Amino acid sequence: MYTSSLRMLVVSVLLLALAACNQADTIQKFASPADQALAKNYIELLRQKRFEDIEKAADPSIAGASLHETLVKMATYFPPGEPSSIALVGAHRMNADDASTVNLTFEYGFSGKWILTNVAVKHHGGKATIIGFSVVAQSASLEEKNRFTLNGKTATQYLVLALAVVVALLTLIALFVCVRTPFKGRKWPWVLCVMVGFGKFSVNWTTGSWAFTPLAFQLFSASAFAPPYGQWTVAISLPLGATIFLVLRRKLSAAAIEN
Repeated sequence: MYTSSLRMLVVSVLLLALAACNQADTIQKFASPADQALAKNYIELLRQKRFEDIEKAADPSIAGASLHETLVKMATYFPPGEPSSIALVGAHRMNADDASTVNLTFEYGFSGKWILTNVAVKHHGGKATIIGFSVVAQSASLEEKNRFTLNGKTATQYLVLALAVVVALLTLIALFVCVRTPFKGRKWPWVLCVMVGFGKFSVNWTTGSWAFTPLAFQLFSASAFAPPYGQWTVAISLPLGATIFLVLRRKLSAAAIEN
């Protein structure tokens, strides 16, 4: 039973690590090289102020008298010269019966200036049309803005981070004790109960905003997660199973010895 429970713990940790390692690759699955090349071409047309070419590719849903003026304004956000870096930082694909939509966001770097450009393209009947186009100037790169740092955070953020460490350690200790403690009956339900936290209080590490989800479950009662180029979220759960086991451990062990 000890070997089985330990194997379960190792597999769970490995699965969590594998999911974290694959986050950077996930974004590429929603954007083929052809999709990225098409979106970059439209962005390049905007940088070159070739507005008529973009207007010809615009979907009727966004075409109109104000489109040209909007494109002219968006083009002013791009500094002169070639970008020092181009990164795909967001991708979303939606497929329907007769059409598909690909929404891509690129981050362009220009010697300390950063531009986020979003292009949404609809593919229908063998034809691609632009259904969305936006440009936003940023004071820093997304990686810099959303990096994990302890400086300048709120009391709530510090508290949640500290509690995340505490409940994670409590859960791991309870799990270790559970695996090593002999008691009557099946052990794996207790192992699962100890590993899972109930409810979820999460805080956005970049903005400080928080949310509480009462009907939620979380492995090891704590987590820290960030999507590629996205904001970190630190979350804690109530280690109810771990706490109950530690309180009842002596009784469970005594019952096993008596039998």
